[in-house]
Amino acid sequence: MSAKSHQFLLDTAARWPKLHRVLESVGPIHRQARRNLPLPESLCRAVAGQQLSVAAADTIWSRFEAFRAQRPLVPFLAKVTDADLRGCGLSFAKIRSIRAIAQAAERGQLETGRVMRMDHVDRTACLTQIPGVGPWTADMIGIFYCGDPDIWPDGDLVARRTLQVLVGKRSNTVHVALTFSPWRSRLAMAMWRAVDQELL
Repeated sequence: MSAKSHQFLLDTAARWPKLHRVLESVGPIHRQARRNLPLPESLCRAVAGQQLSVAAADTIWSRFEAFRAQRPLVPFLAKVTDADLRGCGLSFAKIRSIRAIAQAAERGQLETGRVMRMDHVDRTACLTQIPGVGPWTADMIGIFYCGDPDIWPDGDLVARRTLQVLVGKRSNTVHVALTFSPWRSRLAMAMWRAVDQELL
């Protein structure tokens, strides 16, 4: 499947030589779903990493996990103080969001099978009912947790700006990305890899 989607991306990018060159250099994107954490914890991790570098986000989450010491998420968050969580590097806004995620999980709103069966529009509507969970977080959950192949995260500055550099800064990235459906998630992954590999 990765070879098929890669060829589709290359064929679609033929009208944009810079983008085509970068996609060739990046190579095929393999299936990206990662479900090593329960959905509520994956949401918490996504919230913790908002507007941070990957390294900073990983550091904060590592501190959170070390402090939690494998205790179940919901009862753990019911007992710890905001000061405890601030000590992990979380802002007050992110602490409120993480507590809201735990409450949603306790209500049954984040039952994994139900969320996985939703299309991206319904999933986004479900997740963004939780305070502090916005469209960017829903996009990340859709791409990385659910493995949805056709999400373009236009709210992600790196993905959007990288695509703009490659197709022209006056281009509407949502419209450009739409031409790559049903593999828009692969396009986003390629944009992130292009930056990581300094291909621009």
